[in-house]
Amino acid sequence: MGGFFGTVSVKDCVTDLFYGTDYNSHLGTKRGGMATYDSKKGFIRSIHSLESAYFRSKFEDELSKFSGNAGIGIISDTDSQPLVINSHLGKFAIVTVAKVNNIEELEKELLSHNMHFAELSSGKTNPTELISLLIIQGKDFVDGIENVYRSIKGSCSMLLLTEDGIIVARDQWGRTPIIIGEKEGAYAMTSESSSLPNLDFEIERYVGPGEILRVRPEGIEQMRRPNEEMQICSFLWVYYGFPVSCYENKNVEEVRFACGYKMGQKDESEVDCACGIPDSGVGMALGYAEGKGIPYHRAIAKYTPTWPRSFTPSNQEMRSLVAKMKLIPNRAMLQGKRILFCDDSIVRGTQLRDNVNILYEYGAKEVHMRIACPPLIYGCPFINFTSSKGDLELITRRIIQELEGDHTKNLDKYATTDSPEYKRMVDTIAKRFGLSSLKFNTLETLIEAIGLPKCKVCTHCFDGSSHF
Repeated sequence: MGGFFGTVSVKDCVTDLFYGTDYNSHLGTKRGGMATYDSKKGFIRSIHSLESAYFRSKFEDELSKFSGNAGIGIISDTDSQPLVINSHLGKFAIVTVAKVNNIEELEKELLSHNMHFAELSSGKTNPTELISLLIIQGKDFVDGIENVYRSIKGSCSMLLLTEDGIIVARDQWGRTPIIIGEKEGAYAMTSESSSLPNLDFEIERYVGPGEILRVRPEGIEQMRRPNEEMQICSFLWVYYGFPVSCYENKNVEEVRFACGYKMGQKDESEVDCACGIPDSGVGMALGYAEGKGIPYHRAIAKYTPTWPRSFTPSNQEMRSLVAKMKLIPNRAMLQGKRILFCDDSIVRGTQLRDNVNILYEYGAKEVHMRIACPPLIYGCPFINFTSSKGDLELITRRIIQELEGDHTKNLDKYATTDSPEYKRMVDTIAKRFGLSSLKFNTLETLIEAIGLPKCKVCTHCFDGSSHF
């Protein structure tokens, strides 16, 4: 997905920019970058690969080269950013959190109008450069950003570092968030509100869908009003978000706890304790334990000092190894227990069978699984969470293929909680992975836990409902 951070200040902003960007590191794994603007030195930019090291270690030694009162940073899961552009609108640096599904179509259109692409990412067009070219077709920045909104299929939120402050533009459907923070003499804008507290920023506002702002140290100017409709990604609360972050004034950990609590109150399973799969399953498991009235035990611990996130390596074999190596079961807490594990989701199911087998080998009497969200039936076309190579990457689609002979058949029935097709699919997954029982939260419970109207939340991967 990716995450960004920007700040404008009456003083030098480099320290805040460095740490604020680093607090988005859980959102991306490919590239990290920063750009600052100094009225005397102009734009200063640096980009590094994050595939073998973390953001902080890559940028710490070169902080002295940055200076200025305004800057933007990015943790990208896709392309190299920020880019620095010189155009009829003026000079600007740009970072994006975007997924452009029609990039080839737009590339051909721009080339036919005598535009050119200088930044290639792995031999392909850099999406951020394409977005910048769409912007500079406008008569001003607002017109150019609205051209992005009209042109791309997918989603795009962005920060533009200009010679006159930072322009903040949220995706027109609000699929990805932007939060504005404020402290004396400075503002920050970020994908994750967890970037703000340790830098002494307080949340000032949540940028609306399609809203465009210009932020200067002395204040915020609204350049475009927000749209009424919104489709913010529900997976921000289920999986992506850091526990202390808030989107639309809804805290991530509160939502995860509520998902578990509501499930625990209704669940009739007979188990000895609950445990969360670190990290994003922990909040749900704590809620489940309280709702069910059973103890929470840490039967699996996450080893963080040297193992990166499991989706960091480029090949599946290495991702699987990392996913296994970073989670360490605790035999003492598993021996003879009927234990219930909570996790955020089941996407590919790559490691689930091996993990369940290990739990039994370590003495677990029964292994039950509870999932914070409904089954993922549809690939995500908006922020690239689920299937990147095709819907058959999803365990649900592979099961449907086996049951129906066609992975696109009766999807609406498989997405309907407690339908015969749904029950058959869930039972098959449970047997496939050797689980004593498997249950998914309902869509209604997830929406209730988030606390926003269903029409404001994107649930496409569960029910195929959202706008394209």
